[in-house]
Amino acid sequence: MTASWPPEGLVGDSSTVRISLGMFGPEQYRCPASDVFKAHGLRARERPRWKPEALEAFTNGPFMAAADELERTVDELPPSAPRRGRPRPLHDGVRQWTAHALRMYREAFPDDSGLRPARAPWVYRHQGPAPDGPNGVEYRITAWGRYFESPDARLRELRLPVNRLRDRTDAERAVAALVAAEGTPDPRVEQVRVVQFALSDGRAQSVFEGTRLEAVAAHRAHGAPAVRALLDGREYRPGSACASCAIAPACPTLRRAGGLLGVSDRSRPRRTWSSTTGRAHRSCPARGYLRGLRLPVDGNRERGAAAERGRAIHAFLAKRHAQRPRTPCRAEIPGDWVPEGYRLPDEERRLGARLLRHHAEACPLHIVGPESRVEVEPKLAFDDTAADLVVLTEPDLLYQERNGAWVWRETKTSGSDRACRDPLASYPQLALALRIIGAGALDDGQAGQAGGRVELEVLQPGGVDLHTLDPFDPRTHAAAEAAVREQVAGWHSEDLFAAVPGPDCAGCEMARWCSARQPRQAAPEATP
Repeated sequence: MTASWPPEGLVGDSSTVRISLGMFGPEQYRCPASDVFKAHGLRARERPRWKPEALEAFTNGPFMAAADELERTVDELPPSAPRRGRPRPLHDGVRQWTAHALRMYREAFPDDSGLRPARAPWVYRHQGPAPDGPNGVEYRITAWGRYFESPDARLRELRLPVNRLRDRTDAERAVAALVAAEGTPDPRVEQVRVVQFALSDGRAQSVFEGTRLEAVAAHRAHGAPAVRALLDGREYRPGSACASCAIAPACPTLRRAGGLLGVSDRSRPRRTWSSTTGRAHRSCPARGYLRGLRLPVDGNRERGAAAERGRAIHAFLAKRHAQRPRTPCRAEIPGDWVPEGYRLPDEERRLGARLLRHHAEACPLHIVGPESRVEVEPKLAFDDTAADLVVLTEPDLLYQERNGAWVWRETKTSGSDRACRDPLASYPQLALALRIIGAGALDDGQAGQAGGRVELEVLQPGGVDLHTLDPFDPRTHAAAEAAVREQVAGWHSEDLFAAVPGPDCAGCEMARWCSARQPRQAAPEATP
């Protein structure tokens, strides 16, 4: 697919370039092209109608508002500070999370630090030449966080809230240090400190600490090159960012697939949907909603031994399938096969090796031609224009046959040899795969041009069970359409995502943020 640059149909004023620290964060949630257009203030000429959610959608916004109230009164705010309008209501889970985050923040930064809140956020400004015109351009760099300074203004501290601590790149460290040192210039500043703190557990970690001159030097070495690379970016990366991207209507790489989900209603807020979303919503609307907000999960509940084994097997196969030169998987599995980052009990490790040996019998690379396209765990995004939803999915493997037909392979693992009699019922995500292949959504809507199919590979202790699903078979097509519509319809019309307490609460990875959760039943006492 050819991607024009910039895409046609954009409008906006590029006299001010606005860059935020978040643009240098983890790539999995970002689109470089979207960041460039956002920095330059560009958007699609045909702006979609604003359709706000009923609930507050900015997960950590309520925490920042609560911290504002904690650290200063309204009278202490500068006259130019905007007063907050009526806030949207909070989901119960966000309310629980906010209270927890505030407690963690107070533990991480006691009141006796000797610092006071800055009067206003610091903004770094630089006047530079326009790349393609006679007029100058103002560059502004900001960092979302909490701003503090010593009473004599010699020390500045920038506090960056995160859900969990993570490693920072040199570029992030340098840009954050620049904002703290040179943002809203004050000649009294001598020392700067940048700290990230985890709202989940209250831990704090230094990102940068040094003199003002050291901060400027760090930016010159690492920050300025990263800023130039950001603004020179030309890569489109369709994904979750498409839901809020201002240029999405004009994006040349976001695949359009109107009617993919079988729901025709553009009146609802624009959101992202995946099979995981549908599965979690069916279990409990609150569970799916809080997962969508990326609140911290209870790892002990989410990463059970069997689930961890499945993830480890997927990681192992993904690495093997991506190797060059391309070779089919073999039955020889090393004893230390478990990929880095996964921990399995010995029993699960041995079972995993057994399952991987069975995969060698059905590895799709046995039949893929040397010139065929093979995509390992590609991140796919589709714009269902009929429902105004961005559909996200990640097949285990996509490969093309010699005639150009796409084959979608999903691999599942099981600790038993129980037969899978109804794949669509057992694995609802297959229905979306069938809809995508059947609609020709991978080939710009050329449905049925070269055929295609969906394969389900179930690895079991006794062998491999390979199912083939034909998206062009009328019965299979109708079943997939009905299954997807059932997964989407209730969620699409949902506004409040209220919790539905029940037996599933015991294993819910989001239960800690739910005040309606059903308490665990105590074990009955033994009868004497």
